[in-house]
Amino acid sequence: MSIPPEHKAPTSGRAVDDLSFYQPEPVSFVRRGTRLHGRRADAWERTASKYIIDPPRERTDTSVGEGYRFDAEALYGRKAPLIVEIGSGLGEAMAFAASQNSDTDFLAVEVYLPGLAALMVRVENSELSNVRAVQANAPEALDSLLPAESVAEIWIFFSDPWHKIRHHKRRLIKESFLPKLERVLEPGGVIRLATDWSNYAEQMREVFDASPAFTNLHAGELSGEDSNLTQVRRLGLENEDPDPDFIDELGGWAPRFEGRTLTSFEGKALKAGRLIFDLTYRKAL
Repeated sequence: MSIPPEHKAPTSGRAVDDLSFYQPEPVSFVRRGTRLHGRRADAWERTASKYIIDPPRERTDTSVGEGYRFDAEALYGRKAPLIVEIGSGLGEAMAFAASQNSDTDFLAVEVYLPGLAALMVRVENSELSNVRAVQANAPEALDSLLPAESVAEIWIFFSDPWHKIRHHKRRLIKESFLPKLERVLEPGGVIRLATDWSNYAEQMREVFDASPAFTNLHAGELSGEDSNLTQVRRLGLENEDPDPDFIDELGGWAPRFEGRTLTSFEGKALKAGRLIFDLTYRKAL
């Protein structure tokens, strides 16, 4: 399968700087290079037709057109719990989880073509049959691709924190995004979140805690002296002025998810001295 011209990122014009150019609401990612080389290009040629889902596109190469529905039973050849990872990066977390859970099916939703190709390399190397992937903007995948109440778990690990205050509206986790998650999760379904930036972690916690559709599975846990947020604020670990009197009385942080392998991205964050925040919520039955 060759790489079609529409997979090339724009190089000039408004689309380069204004990510809302194509979408009615801002997309939650930064477009990076899309060229494939070496093992990734070879793996893509061999595997894309089998493992990459190609829904109809209406606006861009990451949009999802009306009329297509993800049929898990047909695509995986069985009926099994489905885990969706939004922003699968280089595929490290998904490939590891899929190799450890052969009785579960996995779907990667990612906009970065080389990341999907890297996942295909891992799929080949580990001979995984329970992984599929789609190049798609997450909100559209949740609105148009996945059937209602079809997903057992959704993973969103280290989505772009959009550091500048004026860009916070581009963050994936915000109030308007939660109904999309609620729609596709089965009753009792779980969403797992992780970030290495405390300000984004606080926003995630605030947004989910305010929703009647979700319950924090670790409410009140890892608060006070046990909270990473307390440590970040007191020590000024994210380049802000230290606040020695700060204490996170709310907590609600989950222990590190054992099913998430240590990816290269998370490893770099830890090496840089940042702390990791995990959150886990369950959709109401």
